[in-house]
Amino acid sequence: LYCQYKLKILTIHTIFLRRLSMSEFIKPYNNDPFVGNLATPVTASAVTKTWLSNLPIYRKGVSPLLRGLEVGMAHGYFLLGPFYKLGPLRASEVALLSGLISTFGLVIILTAALTMYGIVSFDDEGSDPMQTSQGWSNFTAGFFVGASGGAGFVYLLILNAAFII
Repeated sequence: LYCQYKLKILTIHTIFLRRLSMSEFIKPYNNDPFVGNLATPVTASAVTKTWLSNLPIYRKGVSPLLRGLEVGMAHGYFLLGPFYKLGPLRASEVALLSGLISTFGLVIILTAALTMYGIVSFDDEGSDPMQTSQGWSNFTAGFFVGASGGAGFVYLLILNAAFII
């Protein structure tokens, strides 16, 4: 038992006193220093890569419309809260309704921004459907419908919270 304890202290002692340089942990991505991206233990781990590949925008085999719908539902669902609780009408009776209208306004602005991005960034050919102008247009349409639906859903949840709880 004493040997194991001493071994642990020596291991920790060597780690801290050795002064490991950051170059042992953080390296250029794919060993190419001209990429402008660093591969750290967090960004290069298999867990991070798996998690990112399962996000709706990167998920393979799903149509751009459904990807946009999923992304939009999540955004519409969480955008209402700040407008409702922190908006200028937060102390009035119409705080929830004004939060919903503000959320719809922001969703329209975000949809316009997605549309403009798709117009200037994508052509009609591409191997991935998300990398074409038609695919991005479908993603944007799905985002608008999903965000509006998500905001409407959370509005109804908050409005009827007394009946639910």
